[in-house]
Amino acid sequence: MTRIYAEAYGCTSNFADYEIALGLLREAGFRLARRPEEADLLIIFTCVVKTPTERRMIRRLRELQAAGKPLVVAGCMPKVERELVEELAPSASLMGPDNVLDVVEVVGESLKGVRVQALEDLRAPKTCLPRVRRNPVIHIAPIATGCLGDCSYCIVRFARGRLYSYPLEEIVEDVSKALSSGVREVWVTAQDTAAYRYGDARLPDLLEALCALEGRFYIRVGMMTPNLALSILDDLIEVFRSEKVFKFLHSPVQSGSDEVLRRMRRRYTVEDFRHLVERFREEIPEVSLSTDIICGFPGETEEQFGESLRLVEEVKPDFLNISRFWPRPGTEAAGMRPQLPGWETKRRSRLLTQLWRRISAERNRRWIGWRGEVLIDERGRGDTWIGRNYAYKPIVLRGDLHLGDFPRVQIFDAHPQYLLGELLD
Repeated sequence: MTRIYAEAYGCTSNFADYEIALGLLREAGFRLARRPEEADLLIIFTCVVKTPTERRMIRRLRELQAAGKPLVVAGCMPKVERELVEELAPSASLMGPDNVLDVVEVVGESLKGVRVQALEDLRAPKTCLPRVRRNPVIHIAPIATGCLGDCSYCIVRFARGRLYSYPLEEIVEDVSKALSSGVREVWVTAQDTAAYRYGDARLPDLLEALCALEGRFYIRVGMMTPNLALSILDDLIEVFRSEKVFKFLHSPVQSGSDEVLRRMRRRYTVEDFRHLVERFREEIPEVSLSTDIICGFPGETEEQFGESLRLVEEVKPDFLNISRFWPRPGTEAAGMRPQLPGWETKRRSRLLTQLWRRISAERNRRWIGWRGEVLIDERGRGDTWIGRNYAYKPIVLRGDLHLGDFPRVQIFDAHPQYLLGELLD
């Protein structure tokens, strides 16, 4: 029986595509291999959001091409850097993000030696489909594809296109089926979840419908741009009060400078971001804040970078995704001047990381002594497990545990990136 090996990189949407593709292939009778050498055909779900990631993709494509087996290159790379992929793997079939539902046909033709190019801009809901989950208790639930933005630095929008929201009732059915199969954590996922709109339904309506489902589970709401989160703020805060929603707000500010935000073509101001954070913390004081900063955007002065440092010091995020600016092909920012040298973006990234680690350690120390229930959603290193409390704080535990358990724990120590806990039951 034909065996397929697949691997994925990048965002949660890409991992959802990976899980769906494997589910469709298994349903069609293919067997799944754990290693490339065991397989008859190889699939890689690529990511090119940053230059370092692209370099990793280039290395991996060369390795997989050298295996001499039929290869399918999926994800964003074949859509936005097709010529590069064809240079690296001239015999590989190409499959874009909108063509995942065609994976069985693409694989079948590739096994016959036919080079397939499935790169159409199709729009179909990725709901209620077979899955092979990387984690059996976590369901990645795509609610839309594409976005409403036109950020000057973003290459992903060329691959994922404009916003297409999935029908609310289909998303609810998709999550309901996942819960009945043993899932305990649902990741509501999109390029911008706050952009979701299906008919009159917005994100809070969808979350309310998901919270109404029976069962013991948590919902993690994915990234929301500040401007669109503000447009639904009151209803959003209200649904976040549900015991089924992690008190976890991920809203990427990207810079503490309004001038830099303008050049990035972000559609909000620093004050908008402050207001969003302040309102959430007023209404839900224990909410965990995650945000993103790009260091060294073209033309960013030392003073403007200092504004980012001061903003991080002010809002004190629990999680901070720090990226050095990398010019991506085809984007407006790639042609902006001046481009900062790599050593400078690295210096700024290092300064921001040092600041965040101090802030995160302080924020995490507040949890020492806390007692409560957590969801075991991940295996840790060695004999440890990772549990998440209602604020999505990662807690490292030891004991006789299993994925999907809900033990009571007490936190006894804190580190910048995680907490340490012990079982109470």
